[in-house]
Amino acid sequence: MFAKYGFEKLNCKTPPTVVVGMSGGVDSSVAAAILKWQGYNVIGLFMKNWDEQDAGGVCTSEADFADVKRVSEALEIPYYTVNFSKQYMDNVFKMFLDGLERGVTPNPDVLCNREIKFGPFLDYATKIGADYIATGHYCRVNNGILMKGSDESKDQSYFLCGLSQKQLSRVLFPVGGLLKEQVREIAAKLNLVTAQKKDSTGICFIGERKFRDFMKGYLGNKPGEIRTLDGKTVGKHDGLMYYTLGQRKGLGIGGMKGTDENRWFVVSKDLQNNILYVNNGECPEMFTEQLTARDFNWIVKPNEKKFKCTAKTRYRQPDQKCEAEVLEKDLLRVKFDKPQRAVTPGQWVVLYDGDKCLGGGEII
Repeated sequence: MFAKYGFEKLNCKTPPTVVVGMSGGVDSSVAAAILKWQGYNVIGLFMKNWDEQDAGGVCTSEADFADVKRVSEALEIPYYTVNFSKQYMDNVFKMFLDGLERGVTPNPDVLCNREIKFGPFLDYATKIGADYIATGHYCRVNNGILMKGSDESKDQSYFLCGLSQKQLSRVLFPVGGLLKEQVREIAAKLNLVTAQKKDSTGICFIGERKFRDFMKGYLGNKPGEIRTLDGKTVGKHDGLMYYTLGQRKGLGIGGMKGTDENRWFVVSKDLQNNILYVNNGECPEMFTEQLTARDFNWIVKPNEKKFKCTAKTRYRQPDQKCEAEVLEKDLLRVKFDKPQRAVTPGQWVVLYDGDKCLGGGEII
């Protein structure tokens, strides 16, 4: 069956050992199945990175691990679990909270990949004898260089921009050359329990929650005024950390009269005075022609200080033509050919040369 999708058997006397990061979802399930068919010595490893229950009193990791167990037994591969909750709290979630309190919008998925999935997980897998690790990400690797996944609607290279070529040389992405429907088709043919399982959303490893209610348990309320750009007070906010640039829903002012079908958008934040500025309809203040990023991680460093490429400032955004300029101390300036909507500090800008991911950095 797998040959139909372009996969080939390994041609070696001693099969390499690969530890697959099993999440309990369909993508990692099929990744493990592909590698097993190819002839790898496959070990499933479930990472528990969050110990708390959701609002309904359910620990989602328990249900996910149950699916990992069923899939691993069906594929006849050994499976284990490892707890990285402390590392996740110290290196991802606390940084996420810190960013929110500073008024920016951090990206926990980028942090989680850099600090957990390809950090402690890779180290742990190496200790138990892995030659490679594998995940169900929709992307590809070519000679240590990160490439977009074949399914443009699912490409996840944006979230992996913080990795190095050294890390990528040890990683396999078996589903990166497949479309999502092909992954589900394979899972269905193998009768895997995850074949029709809903894709996970929400904060990385924490799951689907009402974001503001969940975060209030950590950050509390810091209410203030919502004003229009001309200074008119139109409402109250719960705290600037709960809003992001370009946001339309959850403002609580949709019933006010205005032009653009009563749609209000977040335009800016005044951190010093705790004021959230909004506008009825999109406006020039929501767009920017350039940005600066810090701590830029180069997967492929260019030869020139200034060069043409494409960029994304958020996941699933179409590639935007731009000119990038390398500044001092890992700073990068990006000038877009066309003004970009709601470029948000704390998020990441990721550069591409065609399907090749050059790297990424935090927008400041």
